[in-house]
Amino acid sequence: MTERYAAFTAGQDYRLAGLLGARPSATGTDFAVWAPHARQAAVVGDFNQWDQTAHKMVLAEDGVWQLFIAGLGPGTRYQYAITGADGATVLKADPMARAAELPPATASIISAAIPAVARRQPDRLDAPLTIYELHAPSWRRHDDGRPFSWPELADRLIPHVVALGFTHIELMPVMAHPFGGSWGYQVLGQFAPLPALGTPEAFAGFVAACHEAGLGVILDWVPGHFPADAHGMANFDGTALYEPPDPVQARHPDWGTLLYDFAKPQVRAFLISSALFWLETFGVDGLRVDAVSSMLYLDFSREPGAWRPNRHGGRENLHAIGFLQALSRAIAARCPGVLLIAEEATIWPRVSRPPSQGGLGFSHKWNMGWMHDTLDFIAADQPGRRGLHGRIGFGLTYAFSENFVLAISHDEVVHLKRSLFGRMPGDGPARFANLRAYLGFMWAHPGKKLLFMGAELAQPTEWDHDGQLPWALLDEPANRGIAATLTALNAVLRATPALYEQDFDPAGFAWVAGADAQRPVFAFLRFARDGAPVLAVCNFADIGIDAEAFGVPGGIWEEVFNSDATVFGGGGTGNQGPLHAEPAPRHGQSHSIRLSLAPLSTILLRRLPL
Repeated sequence: MTERYAAFTAGQDYRLAGLLGARPSATGTDFAVWAPHARQAAVVGDFNQWDQTAHKMVLAEDGVWQLFIAGLGPGTRYQYAITGADGATVLKADPMARAAELPPATASIISAAIPAVARRQPDRLDAPLTIYELHAPSWRRHDDGRPFSWPELADRLIPHVVALGFTHIELMPVMAHPFGGSWGYQVLGQFAPLPALGTPEAFAGFVAACHEAGLGVILDWVPGHFPADAHGMANFDGTALYEPPDPVQARHPDWGTLLYDFAKPQVRAFLISSALFWLETFGVDGLRVDAVSSMLYLDFSREPGAWRPNRHGGRENLHAIGFLQALSRAIAARCPGVLLIAEEATIWPRVSRPPSQGGLGFSHKWNMGWMHDTLDFIAADQPGRRGLHGRIGFGLTYAFSENFVLAISHDEVVHLKRSLFGRMPGDGPARFANLRAYLGFMWAHPGKKLLFMGAELAQPTEWDHDGQLPWALLDEPANRGIAATLTALNAVLRATPALYEQDFDPAGFAWVAGADAQRPVFAFLRFARDGAPVLAVCNFADIGIDAEAFGVPGGIWEEVFNSDATVFGGGGTGNQGPLHAEPAPRHGQSHSIRLSLAPLSTILLRRLPL
């Protein structure tokens, strides 16, 4: 083996952006592509009229084809003409390309090196984390239907999210992909930002602008599968190179895409290099890894007989487990403090525990069970809520087994599921009150928070990836009230350690009330590490509460959030002034306070310092 590619062949080189692909210099561009079974490879483009004989590449020992072409620089379109092991010659986009043409065009583009964007300070597990998830192309569009560019998003999106008080944005995949209807989840450009929104330099500028405004940036990243487009990685050198050679295990049964072959060290190195490229070059603060469940199970969405067991006879994908652990180790070593969040929907254990403890190494995991349970409850009418009463409390039986993110994501506002506001039962005012109360409950509940764009507008329709958010809704007072509710909740959370310091520790939570299945009223305490408490009371009934006693630790309390406040569009029922806890034990606490709540409302109270 040559020394240059030996670490790549062994799957130990995670700096492939400096080794493979098109790398321009002052005199020309070096090209290198991994195609070990190809009979021949050539670089083609406008510069040689796409002549497959003009610039043939030379095969290095480790299956990497190389060529230097003088005079070529950034902005040049190119592809590889790969004559595969099957004898067919196919034009392929560069898997390592740093820039790509706008679909349906398929060429790669030589890109200049980008000065690295500095990340913010590392994100601590005991810090506030509230995430605004968005699909950048459909957040806002021009009158002619063009999506906002990265500079335009910097001018409009960043102030909007900062005003709402979120700590981070999460971008659905911004890696180049051929089919917009995949929302970015069928990626072919694992190193190339989405061309529809601008250049790699423009994306780097957007990330830097987020950081200047105090916003962290999380990217959705897709290492589980890739589309089978002919110009992509499928059958790249006439063989199953990036995908498994076994056709039974090569194709995803739900999406028609191809799975990455985690058994190949070069494929593992390719993917880990991609993750590190976005973190180190663009300075993003975290990755949300898509569809982890589909990676972990060999039989995911497969009928009996349509999958192969592992060497122990089990259904676990041992190579995928090894890949995820290697990914988390590499990120921890090179980018300590970066968020690594798993979309994992099963009961796989220790997802957010380090590999040294038998875990996968993620910092956080989406809590899909909490999301389904609580949305089912809040969407039900009053009689239905009695039958679903246990859904509200069930999540607390496992809330501290992982570092959970409570995620109301894009997946919950499409495919006839209705928008978040669209799920709310009742008439107009009741629907807004239900949504305000639910958001208050979510922000008080243990776990970090994620909300998909449009929720702040009380968008009544499902998300349309080809359209834009219905911004005119902010002309309506009731809709503005939802945005104001979120702004207030984010401000209260940031200012209140009890609502974030012990999100992952059972010492930070205690039930007060919620056992009566005939009455959808829930109360619980949250505690900071120093013991400072917050009381949350959620009245999901359509009748109010008048001067009812709730158990609390002793002291003087004040209301810091009320979803029925008039500024949010509510009726103004509340608890004014300091509230002195009486030495009357209740709900397992030494004292109690009497509270009034409007129908369909959530209040938060904090105890004043003793």
